[in-house]
Amino acid sequence: MDEEQARELLGFLRLDTRPDLKGQATGYVLGLTGSAEGQALLGSRPDFLEALLLLTGDSSLAVVKDCYHSLINLSTAAATHGTLGKGLPVLLPRLLDPGYACADQVCTLLSNLSREEGSCRRMFQAMQEAGVGLAQVVDAFCTEGYNQKATLHYLGPLLSNLTQLPEAREFLLDRSRCVVQRLLPYTQYEGSAVRRGGVIGTLRNCCFEYRLPVDLQYLPQDKQREEDPDLRKMLLEAILLLTATKAGRRLVREKGTYLVLRELHRWEPEPDVLAACEKLIQVLIGDEPEAGMENLLEVKIPEEVEEQLQRLDQEEQQRGGPVAQRGAQGLSQ
Repeated sequence: MDEEQARELLGFLRLDTRPDLKGQATGYVLGLTGSAEGQALLGSRPDFLEALLLLTGDSSLAVVKDCYHSLINLSTAAATHGTLGKGLPVLLPRLLDPGYACADQVCTLLSNLSREEGSCRRMFQAMQEAGVGLAQVVDAFCTEGYNQKATLHYLGPLLSNLTQLPEAREFLLDRSRCVVQRLLPYTQYEGSAVRRGGVIGTLRNCCFEYRLPVDLQYLPQDKQREEDPDLRKMLLEAILLLTATKAGRRLVREKGTYLVLRELHRWEPEPDVLAACEKLIQVLIGDEPEAGMENLLEVKIPEEVEEQLQRLDQEEQQRGGPVAQRGAQGLSQ
């Protein structure tokens, strides 16, 4: 598509365009965003991104959905986040509108826009400016049927992305709010791997803080292992983070974690999850670090050792195959 064709197409992406022509134009754009070439073309054009954002307020639900799906596809590229971030003051209130028909699309788009730390911080600031607090997001996520027209499963990855930020983790770990306790049951939510994975990612990020409250519960005899290998690995990584401090290692050991890990190690079929399990077991059965090095997150690793560890990790990934990242993703036409 040359520049003249692009200008002609852009001319149809207006609120006052005749409905049938507007629908054809947004459908065509959606088709373009289903290919890498089309994404590169449209993602480099702020005028197209702004036009699509504007049309999410159109009176035609079909046009609105086309525009959201196009934006979701385009937002997988971090280069689009600056322009798309201008739409946050409009998108954020829609997210928590219980009657908004496209709340799922908004949720998925915001999840994409918050994956990079810089854009995530801008979103967190926009949330504060729009009066959309984390407490409201958690309430919507934990309230069954909050929006009868949307599942809001992608609020899970959105929360996970937001907990990249220390201030978001601080809110979730505030003992007076009991937010973590509200989220824990969703680690076993069978209705959606997206929701389940988002909560597991949130808890894993929260494990970077040493104040994570412990919530124990007895498991029934019919308790099943997490079926998704990516999520099993994330759970192991979360526990590994808890063992970064001496107190954390002692607590994890006291809960009989090694016995559970031993059985997992015997059963686990996935090489990369098995490797994560072995790393955690080594921490639990190994000797305690010498004085002054008890916090493993604060230990300074020599550059040559870090390079060797990175090389070993790469070799391990090559043996076990690539690991998909859990989170929002693009939607083909």
